[in-house]
Amino acid sequence: MVYRSYHYLFLICVSLFFIAPAAAQIQQPTLEDFWNGKAEWVVDVANVGLPVGESDTLYKGNNEYWSYLHASDQSAGVVDQCGDPVAFPGCTTLWQSMDGGKSFNITAPICLMQCTSCPCDDQRDHITAQQYPRVVDAGDRQYMAYEWHAQVMLRSSTDGINWSDWKYLLTPGGTWPTSYKACTVTETIGPHPNIRGQADGCLVGAPPGLYVEGSTLYVFVAAGSAPGHMRCYKGDRYSDLGKLKRCDTDPLFSGASDYGPTDITVGAAIDAYFDFRYVSSADVLKVGDHYYMSYEGIRGPDVLERGMDTQFGLGFARSVGNSIDGAWEKYPNNPVIDTTGFNVGIGHADMLVVDGVTVMYTQTGENTRGRYVLKWK
Repeated sequence: MVYRSYHYLFLICVSLFFIAPAAAQIQQPTLEDFWNGKAEWVVDVANVGLPVGESDTLYKGNNEYWSYLHASDQSAGVVDQCGDPVAFPGCTTLWQSMDGGKSFNITAPICLMQCTSCPCDDQRDHITAQQYPRVVDAGDRQYMAYEWHAQVMLRSSTDGINWSDWKYLLTPGGTWPTSYKACTVTETIGPHPNIRGQADGCLVGAPPGLYVEGSTLYVFVAAGSAPGHMRCYKGDRYSDLGKLKRCDTDPLFSGASDYGPTDITVGAAIDAYFDFRYVSSADVLKVGDHYYMSYEGIRGPDVLERGMDTQFGLGFARSVGNSIDGAWEKYPNNPVIDTTGFNVGIGHADMLVVDGVTVMYTQTGENTRGRYVLKWK
């Protein structure tokens, strides 16, 4: 009887040894679970060492992570390829983590992109306004999109360190007056209660997003303002990146249709209007039959002629069907993590799934960027 008891106990232990890893994978919540109200974002690491603002992170295997973000002499002592201090907002830099994405350090405080010649020049090399980089690894090569003076630039690389020369996503891009070229309703900059004398009437650009599916590269950009819209461009990633075409569905979705109450500047009472002015900074993952997107919504400025953006929020949206180029719907409980307010950088989320765990890097405090993890409620 004793022998049989030990024998059965041995079989049970062996079974659990093989079943447990699979069960652990199944039990990890996904963005679909979050959307359905079964999971929530929980702070895992309050400060990962990245400057507050924007990052885009790739998992390289063996607990190694690479994070791309713009930084300057002011934020991280960054110099350009010629050795000169880089003015704010800065250039694209590379940060590395060897402890599973818990802490990052800049590999070298030098702009990642080479300058054509010394001294570096912003018009030619984008060295002082190379902002909001998004990077996607397609296996055989990597792609980067970033904002340069509200215009979207594209580059490619085979190693994530050495990058091709830049290509405009489109011309005109950024902002422009209607006297230069007419724009569509989606591209139109509308009236804002706290902005007077808007010089330009059209907008396509701002902080971009990227996604690769097979041989197709998708680029997500802001279109128009007050209200803002999310637009996409697509095309063959092996061809000229400057010849991507606008997606058939335009826009994918839109922000709030109006500013809302003008006497309320922060908090849950204005959450329904958090993405009125701008919708940008897309980060996309596919889970099941849907594509899920995090994005930044901006409502402000909060007072007349403040001269800077305010009232930020982190939103989510997903494709209604199984196509990027189709209808999208916004998460009904936007914004997430925090109510609309002066939380700079929270909307520039940076998501990835590693070993079944969904993580997101974004703002965790006034001066910190940290890591959130999806957990069951």
